[in-house]
Order: sequence, then structure tokens, then C-alpha cells
Amino acid sequence: LSRGGLAERLCRLQNRERSAISFWRHQCISDDKIPSDKSGVLIVKILEIFEECTVQVAICQQLEQSPATLSPEDAVINAEEPILKVLFTRETAAHLKSRPQDVIHIYPPWQKLLLQNGDVPVIMNTYFSQKVLPSEHSEAREKTYGLTKMLIRKNIISLAQTFRLDDLDDELHQESSDNQVACAPQIHNNCDSKQHPSALSAVNDSLLEMVESQGAVGWREVQVRVVIQRVYCLPAKEACRSHMQGNKPLLSNEGMFCRLCLLVQDAYGMFSEVQLQSLSSTDDIEQYCRRWEGKFCCLAGMKILQRTTRGRALGLFSLIDSLWPPVLPVKVPGQSQDSEMMRTNLPPPSFCYILAVQSGEIHVEVDEEEQISNLYQPPAVHGLKEILRSDGCNKRCSFWAQVLYLRLQTKHSVPIDQREILLFVTDSTLQTVVHGIPKVVAVSVTASCVLSTEIMEALSVGSRLVFFKDALWGSGRIICVERTILLLQKPLLCWAAGADLSELPGPVRLDELDSTTRANSVCALRGTVVGVNESTAFSWPTCDRCGNGKLELCPQDRELLYCNQCSEVVTTPVLKMQLEVFLSCPSRSQSTVKVKVWHEISLGLFVLLTMLLFLQTYEVQSVLGKEVGLLNCYVHSVTSHPNCVALEEIVLL
Repeated sequence: LSRGGLAERLCRLQNRERSAISFWRHQCISDDKIPSDKSGVLIVKILEIFEECTVQVAICQQLEQSPATLSPEDAVINAEEPILKVLFTRETAAHLKSRPQDVIHIYPPWQKLLLQNGDVPVIMNTYFSQKVLPSEHSEAREKTYGLTKMLIRKNIISLAQTFRLDDLDDELHQESSDNQVACAPQIHNNCDSKQHPSALSAVNDSLLEMVESQGAVGWREVQVRVVIQRVYCLPAKEACRSHMQGNKPLLSNEGMFCRLCLLVQDAYGMFSEVQLQSLSSTDDIEQYCRRWEGKFCCLAGMKILQRTTRGRALGLFSLIDSLWPPVLPVKVPGQSQDSEMMRTNLPPPSFCYILAVQSGEIHVEVDEEEQISNLYQPPAVHGLKEILRSDGCNKRCSFWAQVLYLRLQTKHSVPIDQREILLFVTDSTLQTVVHGIPKVVAVSVTASCVLSTEIMEALSVGSRLVFFKDALWGSGRIICVERTILLLQKPLLCWAAGADLSELPGPVRLDELDSTTRANSVCALRGTVVGVNESTAFSWPTCDRCGNGKLELCPQDRELLYCNQCSEVVTTPVLKMQLEVFLSCPSRSQSTVKVKVWHEISLGLFVLLTMLLFLQTYEVQSVLGKEVGLLNCYVHSVTSHPNCVALEEIVLL
């Protein structure tokens, strides 16, 4: 706030006001509830209560000055006494917990407002109010009522009615006592007004209007109609189980709990993230994406978890920015919604509400039979070459790519459930590039990106074509973060750039090692062996069935090898050898190139024992000067002092 400005002065005034109210209430409790000074006190008896625009309105009848010992049931109501309309703020109403027939003492400085066209005076500034509970019977009644929450009728006042817009539909303004919609603990798949006759009159199209009119506590009597732009999963730490709203949490990869979320947009362009229930399986996210994205959705039973801004949620707003500007003109609050008044050149949203279902209640109605909304923006699919050449930072991108190799980042200081996975991918646009752009790029998958079991199992078997949806591009890296989805199936809707990008033109080619090669990349290597690190060379036999490298001698026959995992004798073991060699490479003539080479040889047992004896007397000179063909390698490090490149031979998927 600007120092000395109106906003700062108003903030100070509100703080003093809250302090004065809290002190007065504390003093009333200390002084046996009822202040002794009755001068200027307005005594009313509540006849009816309803809520309008977050303010509780009580229709009351003014009482004469009566003794404090008079119970509310015995208070004499004079028919000639005036009817008053008393306004209570949300905080005051929550403190009073008033019901019809309650007697309220309103202390100064209350004010009476006489409306020009109204015959019922309005009482305002009712912060210093107290309910009268003089008798034991009334106190017992209060305790009983305290156990049951009273359902307050809410009058829904549309912004269109407030501003008297031309296209106001008067039928939409009805009292919510006729519009209450029950909330059920499941997700509905239809918001057809025929099934819910009262839903049509209670449906709003503005998220912001619902938040302002219903407040942070949430709304149940009304619904908001929005478009589902994205469906994804968000991880939640185990400590957040209390926020799972009673639903069974899902234990996903590496002990992380996940929750289904929707990014929705209303007719005014406003976004909200809706956190729903946990999933029975991470594989369910694909079917939810196919069934729900682009469809209209009716929300009810929501509460506000947080109002977040761009500075506090960069990941969320990077996704929102990828959906902005809207594909169609959006409505503008406070203006007539004629076609010439609807705009497309609006600034991107600066804040977003995080919504969640009320405790134990989920009311999300998705009309799956309805056509895709014109406001929906499917992911724009681009080739990797186009993405790598694009400018900007922290931009969302979607692409198809062939996964060639995956590697878990093994930093011992980082817990295993927080380590990143590197996926090395390529597509047809990269394989046809001659210079300037790598043929294979690394995609970093952070721990916050939820990977389905289907994806993990598919990549453990072999190379797969994967659709990366809403990945993050910036600072020369492609990163899969929260709200990024990896799919094996093609989405129903996507904006493709040019021809089909999924088909590779031929065998996969890697960039050869040169001066531009960086660490944590893959490359092809050729050169001449100039040295061997004998201290790090070793070999060991493994099982030819399961790959177990810890074979033992068979208890029955000490000349045979035995695998504990297979519980069988290994007759044809696979000999694995690791050898660290130094190469002379023409592409990096000034560098020391060190390669960790792996070899697998399938041998009979007799040949294996002979080979092991031979390796003990292995002559290094026999490999020096040998030419090494194109090896696929992972680059561990590239240093300039000393000038050295450390690589490891890898096998592509």
C-alpha cells in the first residue's frame, strides 16, 4: 500500500474497528454478558433471516425497553411497533448465531437508514450486538440449537440485475430456498436441467461473482457453469492426508499421494483450480482427460482453499498463460454482453482461486454428452525443433517424442522420491536437422510430475512414442513439472503443427562427440584406444534368465552356479565386464576422453571359467591402438581444467 494513501488509512481504520469490536465482546463476557448501560440500545426480535450479497438481513420488530430477565418467548410484541430491516456482517452473524424469535440488543453507534422508495427503515453498523439469553431454558435451547446448523436462505442477486443490464434474464433471479441442490459424495456426469429442475435457475456463469457473493466458506445452494480446460494430478505429501476430505488417498510412485484436479474457466475468462478426490489409480488420469477436457462442468459444494497470485504459483500461471488469450471473446463484468462489447485483448489473469470440495461432499457435474465448448483450447502440438528455437522463459509446450533412453539422477544427497528422471527423446524434426540443434534432447521429469504406472511399465520394456502435454520450456531445458501429463494415447483434440510428427524417417542417429557436447547428454563416439585404467576393470557372471549378478556355487554341485532369484542352476551365464578406457578422438583432439565400457558375453560354464582365468593375466597391450566404432554414450561430465570428458557406454531402449 502507498504510504499515507487512502488504502493504507482504510486498512488502519479496519484494524482499529476489529480491535474495538473484539475488546467490547470480551468486556461483555467479563461483565456477565449484558452491559449495564442501556442508553441508546435498540432492542429487536427477529422474525425472519436471509442472506444477500454476503450480508445477513434480519426482518425484525422493535421492542420496548424490557428488563433483561424477560425471556424471548415472553417478550410482548406490540403490533404498532415498527418493522426494521437489520443488517449484520458475516462476522457479526457468525458471532450471534441468531434464529427467528431471538431477541437482540444493538448498542450504539448503530445507524438508521431511510430509503427514498422504501417504507422499512434499515439498521446498519450493528457490530456491537448481543443476543439475550436470560433464562436457563433459553441457554439450554441455545446449546441444543448449537448442535444443529441452521440453513440460511440466500437471495441470489446477479451482477446483471445490480447494474440493470439490457440482457438481464429476470427468471434467473429467484430465491435460493427454491434452488437448493443436494450434494452427493460422488462425481456426477450430467448437469442436464431436466434431471435437476432447480439447477437452471441456480446456475451462474461467473466464478468471481460466486466467490464475492458466497464468501470463502463456500457455496452449496448455487452452481457455477465452467469449461474444463485441463485435467491433471497433483502430488500431495503424506502430511496433507487431512485435506483429502475423507477420500481414500492414492499412494503413487515413490510413496507420494495424488489428487485429481481440474483447471476450469468461466465465461468471463476467470480461471480456478478445483481439487477433487484421490484416484484409485494414476492410470485413470488418461480416461478423465479424454472424457472431461473441453466439456462444460457445473460446480457446487466448493470452498476456497487459497487465493493465489502469479508470484506465488509460477507453475499454475504458466499453464494459464498458455491458454490466454481466449479463443473467443469473453464477457466483461459490468457491461452489456453485446458482441461489440465482448473483448479479446484483455490482460492475462493476475490471480486464481484454488477450490476444493466441502468436507465429504463432491458435486461436480460434467455433461459428457454435450459437444466440446468453443472456449476450450486443446494443447497446441509442435515439433521439438520449433520448441528449441522458440524464445521466452517458462512457457508450456506439447509434443510427441520417441523415448530412446531414461536415466535416474543418482545424487546421494537427495532422497530417492525427490530425484529427477532424465528422458532422452527425439522426433522427426530433430532427426532431419543438419547443424545447430541436437538430434536428441533431454527432458527432465521432476518429482512433482506424476507418472502413471502405464508409462513407467511401458518405458521399462522398450522405446515408446510418448505425448508430452504441457511441459515447461525455458532456459534451454524442457522440464516436466506439476500439471504436466505424459500419455501413450493420442488426445482426442489437439492442434497439430504441420504433418504427423510421430513417425521417424529412419534409424535413430545421435550427435557425435564434439566441442559443443554438454554434460548430462547422449552422443555417439568413435576413436582410438590409448590407455586402460586397470584398477577399475572387473567382470562378473550373471543369470541369463533374470540378470541377477549375485550368483552362488550350487550346494549339490560346487562346479555349477546357482541363482537364488530363479532358484535354478545357471548353465549358460552371461559374463559382464566393465573396462575404463582412454580414447583419442579427432572431434576433441585437445581433451582426454574417458569412457566406461560395458560388455556382455553369453558363455558356457567351461568357457566362462577359462575366460575368468584369462582375464587375470589379461595383457593391456592387446587393446591399445584398437579402433572403437560408434558407441552410444551418456556424458557424465565435461571439464576444462583439466580438459576432460567422462562418458559411459549405454544401450538405447
